[in-house]
Amino acid sequence: MTEALKTKKVLVVDDDPTVLKLLEKVFASGGYEVVCSKDAPCGLEMALKGKPDLIILDIMMPIINGYNICRLLKSQEGQKHIPVILLTSRAGDEDRKIGVEVGADAYIPKPFKTEDLLSKARDLLNP
Repeated sequence: MTEALKTKKVLVVDDDPTVLKLLEKVFASGGYEVVCSKDAPCGLEMALKGKPDLIILDIMMPIINGYNICRLLKSQEGQKHIPVILLTSRAGDEDRKIGVEVGADAYIPKPFKTEDLLSKARDLLNP
């Protein structure tokens, strides 16, 4: 299978099961392979070992927040090229600034429109 025809893998990390289920449906219907994690440590391990093509991270999670996961991934040689979208209820200017500082490729506040999220994902996966 050529690279152009390879199904892109999206990793979604969010501690809200409703959001996980919604994003799994949205991305699967968009033709993506979707893997989900409801907790940050497992999501980080999946990001390091699973080689996703795109990562969608909630910020407010127990144990490790999304900012720290993003910072860790962007500091790893094998993962720093993977686009990260921070999808969060924290929509303030300071929150967005931190998102940029930790290396996020996009910052989308909740509530969000699924078509906007899919469009941003397509842009990041097909530069």
